[in-house]
Amino acid sequence: MATSDSALAGVRVLDVTQVMAGPFCAMLLADLGADVIKIEPPAGDSTRRMPRAVGADSPSFNAVNRGKRSVVVDLKSAGGREVFHRLVRSTDILIENYRPGVMDALGFGYRAVSGENPRIIYASISAKTAASI
Repeated sequence: MATSDSALAGVRVLDVTQVMAGPFCAMLLADLGADVIKIEPPAGDSTRRMPRAVGADSPSFNAVNRGKRSVVVDLKSAGGREVFHRLVRSTDILIENYRPGVMDALGFGYRAVSGENPRIIYASISAKTAASI
């Protein structure tokens, strides 16, 4: 639990990531005291179901998602989009790791989000292989 003297106390982060790189980034912000809200799709973060899962969570999921609150939001539904828009308005940092263009297609690209919240920091993490760079 963050204390008021934590480096990022009072900072809200929306973690719209799955697997490792994005969740690890958001976990580091949680470790520094940020309030991190993990947005999971209706089926949950795919990392939950990785090998050696106990119950609903795999060791891999638990390793990079400590210190976060989690909520299921269907970004493809009208209700889910409204929930996400509400969260964006009160967020300091948004981290996403969908394929390039997916957040734009959902209506949550940087231009759309910064139009609602001009002070937001928007971080996109995409996986690129050495062959694609």
